[in-house]
Amino acid sequence: MSRETIRVPAPVNAHSHAFHRILRGRTHQGADGGAGNFWTWREQMYEAAAGLTPAGYQQLATAVFAEMAVSGWSAVGEFHYLHHDVDGAPYTGEAEHGMELALARAAKAAGIRLVLLDTCYLQGGLDADGTVLGLNQTQERFSDGDVEGWLERHGSLAAALAGIDAGEGLVSLGAAIHSVRAVPPAALERIAAGLDPALPLHVHLSEQPAENESCHAAYGLSPTGLLERSGLLAARLSAVHATHLSATDIAALGAARAGIVMCPSTEADLGDGIGPARELANAGAVIALGSDQHAVLDPYLEQRALEHGERLRSGQRGRFSPAELSAAAREGGLRSLGLGENDDYLEVRTDSVRTAGSRTAQLPLTATAADIAEVHINGRLVARDGIHTRLGDPADLYAAFFTDHREFS
Repeated sequence: MSRETIRVPAPVNAHSHAFHRILRGRTHQGADGGAGNFWTWREQMYEAAAGLTPAGYQQLATAVFAEMAVSGWSAVGEFHYLHHDVDGAPYTGEAEHGMELALARAAKAAGIRLVLLDTCYLQGGLDADGTVLGLNQTQERFSDGDVEGWLERHGSLAAALAGIDAGEGLVSLGAAIHSVRAVPPAALERIAAGLDPALPLHVHLSEQPAENESCHAAYGLSPTGLLERSGLLAARLSAVHATHLSATDIAALGAARAGIVMCPSTEADLGDGIGPARELANAGAVIALGSDQHAVLDPYLEQRALEHGERLRSGQRGRFSPAELSAAAREGGLRSLGLGENDDYLEVRTDSVRTAGSRTAQLPLTATAADIAEVHINGRLVARDGIHTRLGDPADLYAAFFTDHREFS
C-alpha cells in the first residue's frame, strides 16, 4: 500500500552521553523505595561508568547510535569524559584513545555523523560552601590530571579520529568543559588561551541550583559569570541545560550569541526544571536540542517538549513556532556542533494515526519517531521504518549488549 510522506531536513542531536543509556528505566525507584533526586541519580550513573571497557563501550554505543539513526537523528555531539581505564590509568600504545575510538567506530557502523566533544574533567566538584572536592574512584577515569594533560591528549585525538573516518566526513573533533564544578578557574583560562578557537566548545551550565550556589560560594560569580571572566563566553560556546539563570546570565549568553542546548526530556526526567529558552532566544542565544541521557530518543518529542515546557512555565501557547522548533532541531544543532549544511533528510509519514490531517508545517507538534519512514545520511539510506539498513533492529543490539554484560542488567 502506498504511503504519503514529506521530505524534511534531518535533525541534529547536540548533546549525548552514550553510556547513560544503561540507566533507562532503572533510576525511578531506589532500593529504599524512594524516587531519589539528581544527585542520587548521579551515583547510579557513576556505577554504570565504572565497568565499561573499549570493547563493551563500542558495542553499547553502536546500539545507541543505531537507535538515534532510526529515530531520525542524523548527527550527534557526544559529550565524552569516560577517557581512561577502569583504574584511572591512561590507555597507552595500541590501546591509546581506546574509549574515543570505540565511539568513532560505533558512529561509523551506525552511519551517523559524530562530533566527539572530548571533555576536560579535573576535580570532583564543589561542596556547598565552595570547597573543592577530590576525584572519587570512578571520576579518576574522567581526568587527565591537569589541564595541560587534557590539552595534550585532546591535541593528539584529531589524527586518531581521522584514521577511523577515512575521509567519509562522518567523524570530527570538538571539545567540552564538563562544568565549572569540575574545571577550576585557572584551567578555564588556560583552555580559553590554548584551545583551537575554530573548535566547537560545550559546557554543562547551571543545571541545578546547587551548582550555582557552590560556584557563588567558591568564586563569587555565577557559572555564566565565571565563564565570561575566563574569556570563554563566545559564539562558539554551547551551554547545555542552562536551566537556572539570572537575568544577568541570560543577557550575557545572548550578547555572546552563545548556543543553548536544551534537553527537555532529560530535564523533565531528572526534575531539573524548565529553563528560560524563550528569554534566551530573545536575548540573541541560539537554541539547539539534545537527548542527553536517552530516556527518550525522538527528535519530535524533544521539539514538542521544548514548546510544552514553555507553555507550562508561562501559561501561553506558541512560545516557539513550529518553524522555530524545526530550526532548533536542525540549524541550531549544526551550528552548535560546528557542522556545515548538508543534504541529510528524513521521509516523514503524513498519513499515520498521529499525523493524518496535520498541516505539514506543524508536524513538530504531532509526529514522533514512529512516523519516520526513511533516514538518509551522507547520501545513504540508513534506516527504513525503524530498522537500520545495515545493523537491523536496534532492540536486538541492546539485547546482545545486556546479555554479554550482565553486570549492567
